[in-house]
This record gives sequence, structure tokens and C-alpha cells, in this order.
Amino acid sequence: MNIALIGYGKMGRTIEEIVKERGHSIVGIIDEGSDLKISDLPGKKVDVAIEFTQPVSAFNNLKECITEGITVISGTTGWLDKYDELVSYTTSKQGTFLYSSNFSLGVNLFFKITQHVARLMSAYSGYGVEMEEVHHTQKKDAPSGTAITLAEGIIKNDSRFSSWVNEITDKKDMLRIMSKRIDEVPGTHTVKYSSKEDDIQLTHTAHSRKGFALGAVLVAEWIADKKGILTMDDFLGFK
Repeated sequence: MNIALIGYGKMGRTIEEIVKERGHSIVGIIDEGSDLKISDLPGKKVDVAIEFTQPVSAFNNLKECITEGITVISGTTGWLDKYDELVSYTTSKQGTFLYSSNFSLGVNLFFKITQHVARLMSAYSGYGVEMEEVHHTQKKDAPSGTAITLAEGIIKNDSRFSSWVNEITDKKDMLRIMSKRIDEVPGTHTVKYSSKEDDIQLTHTAHSRKGFALGAVLVAEWIADKKGILTMDDFLGFK
């Protein structure tokens, strides 16, 4: 496969290593200040572009890929206020796009586990629920996209909650997410159920960026011959 990287930070470099390990070619790298532009990629015969940049630039990067007829997957978080707009544009152009707040296979299994537990625990009002997410200090958005996905899954399966909040609150219908930023932490997410008698904790801890990067490359391999708006549930066969 011919793969283009849009964004060449720590994640982009890790993805590059895995792409090469799996026998694919990197035919273009676009980063801040680079001469290569997305409009140049069709001439590189790109099969899939993998986008990991910043919230401020993600939407325009993805829209331009769709304009150029390039299949694109994105792991950039913090721009989802424009997600529906991108879906509409991609549909109008008959393009192919997949977004995930986290490409790690373990995290996506964790999403399903926490949703199942939320359904079980919703009947037991004696247990309060809160979440904590810890990431490296370079992460721009808080809470993390992964934490938001976890929270949305809990809210969907526990009628006690109507929304989430990233601050201390006394509102019973708000699911609290606590965000911490600590050097060199790839990502830890915890869902905690607490009662007067005991606590139940579900935690996913990433040991490195490699799990995220590997998942992105596996999705790129899978999506190359697909069409439309796709999700990690499609990739993992959860639907």
C-alpha cells in the first residue's frame, strides 16, 4: 500500500515505523512547514492518508483529502463540532472517511466493556460514577477524545446521566470527568463506581503509543477498498 502521513509528530513517526514494518510505503509526509501539500497527494497514488494533527487544522485537512478523492482516517481529537459537516461533505463527494478518538484495539474493547457495565450498574443507584483520564502534558484537549467516547457510552446506557462535565459538580445528572496532565503518560482512563460499602474500578492503561499507531495502520489496510463513512465498530465487526 501507498500511505500518506498528515502530521509528523510523535504519533506520525510511530505510525511510519509500523507502516514500514508491515511492508507498506510512505509516499508523502505533510507537516507544518513542509513543501508537500494535500493537493499534491493524488500524483503520489496514495491508497490511504492517515491524519494525526491538531484540532485547529484537522477539519480542513480532512475536507481537502475528500476533495482530492483520497481515502482518509483520522485520530485527531477536539474538532468534532464539525464532524457532521464533514460527514455531509464526504457523502456528497462519495468519499471514504473514518474517525476514531482512539485506534487502540484494547481501548475499543474497553469502550464495549464499560458500556456493558453501565447497563448493569444503572439499576443500582447506590453507586456513584466518575471518570479520570491522564495524558502527557503535550496533549492539547481536555478531556481527551477517548474519555468523551467513554462518557458518551456510559450516558447512553445509564439513564441517570444527561451529559458529562469536566469540572467538579453537584448535579446528579452530570457525569464528571477529571483530567490530569503528567509528563510521558501515553494515556490512562478509569471509570469508578463508588458506594458506601465498596468501589468498582475499570481501567485501561496504555504502555506506549505503539498500540494506537498499530491500530491506525490496521484500519488503513482494511479501509483501502471500502466506501463511505465508517467507524471502528465497522472495522471490529461489532455492528
